[in-house]
Amino acid sequence: MADIPDSHPRKASLISRQRMVEASKRGLLAESAMIAHGRGEAFDYLLGERTSDSASLAIREASARLLLAERPVISMNGNSTVLAGSEAIMIASILGCPVEVNIYYRTSERMESLIGELESLRDRLGRDSPKMTRESIMGVEILGAVADGRIPGLEGPRSLCSSQGIEQADVVLVPLEDGDRCEALVSLGKQVIAIDLNPLSRTSKTATVTIVDDVARAMGRIADVLLENPTTTDWNNEAVLIDALEIMSSSSLRIG
Repeated sequence: MADIPDSHPRKASLISRQRMVEASKRGLLAESAMIAHGRGEAFDYLLGERTSDSASLAIREASARLLLAERPVISMNGNSTVLAGSEAIMIASILGCPVEVNIYYRTSERMESLIGELESLRDRLGRDSPKMTRESIMGVEILGAVADGRIPGLEGPRSLCSSQGIEQADVVLVPLEDGDRCEALVSLGKQVIAIDLNPLSRTSKTATVTIVDDVARAMGRIADVLLENPTTTDWNNEAVLIDALEIMSSSSLRIG
């Protein structure tokens, strides 16, 4: 994909698509991963493949809440690890929190592969970072191998989590769509910060703060905004979803 010119309007999208293809061949993704990615691409296309003003506000609110959290954690699945694994490590290094691999289709092979992928990204980032940030990056803990925690309200393998991560967290950053888990976490009194390109999903509607944006764009911006020490506001999550729908609706009318 290196031969795609910078002037190509969909270069970032094409690169992400190729990363997903390569990750699938390596066994990092579930069989349905490409379906989920394609659905997200469709929503992102209607957004103009850019971070909207309302998404930027959501990113600031999310960052402020993460900074105030006592026990934040970043929950990652296969798609988010492939598309924004490095960004997740950077956010975790700033917050001093763990990253937990938590996947819908859980197998020991996939868990081992995804944890190994994040550890490799962490080590690479640490080696390439200035000395002043190297220690915090290398100190990021990757959880998920030991599923000694439970999420009440969910059944079977979906309820599994780390007792040192999601189970004890007060704020969970969830860069993926998973309505049942989002509802269960919110019902436990946890704040859920969701990154979801579908403003109509249960995840988007249930989350405390929803960022309607591409996961890599949003995670990268969160890492930047955290360094600005933002403050919380009187947050209206429904307004963000309405704005995203209006953007998509006006975009579809122009296309039509």
